[in-house]
Amino acid sequence: MKYRCILLFGAPGAGKGTQGKIFGAIPKFFHCACGDVFRNLRTDTPLGKVFLQYSSRGELVPDEPTIKLWKESIKAATSVGRFHPKHDLLVLDGIPRNVNQAKILRDTLDVVGVFYLENSNPEKLIERIQRRAIKENRLDDANLEIIRQRLKTYEAETKPVLKHYGNKLVHVINADQSPAKVLADILHYAVQK
Repeated sequence: MKYRCILLFGAPGAGKGTQGKIFGAIPKFFHCACGDVFRNLRTDTPLGKVFLQYSSRGELVPDEPTIKLWKESIKAATSVGRFHPKHDLLVLDGIPRNVNQAKILRDTLDVVGVFYLENSNPEKLIERIQRRAIKENRLDDANLEIIRQRLKTYEAETKPVLKHYGNKLVHVINADQSPAKVLADILHYAVQK
């Protein structure tokens, strides 16, 4: 079965998680944040160690374990009745993280929209990420050097995913606005999906 979905897309700190949590509270939407799935792994498991190894350097976890973990998470959410694939629109945040993942997931995802949360000021992203590190106890967000590496990785590996999906699916959203205005702009397009 192909999952009908929208992608929340943008640099680290752009507000994908904030918007995803809001969508996750709306009936008929199911939010899955790949980063949260990884951060919830026990660090003494083989996959938890892989995540820690890459995230501590600001790098992406390799494609195979990322997709395997994501599929297991979706399967678990479906089996416990949190996600109803026939009725819910899947809201993805943090996957696919590169063009290869998008290609691998081509037979799994029916992407009906990509919401690119675009920020004009990289320094504001860094400030958001540092605040989040303290607020949410996210070790992968605490080190300035790692944050800058994550932003470089995003530009080099993740941002090309936008081109992969093309202009028909990509909706640019000004993420410099308040979260409420960002949500209103996303909903303007999402309700049509």
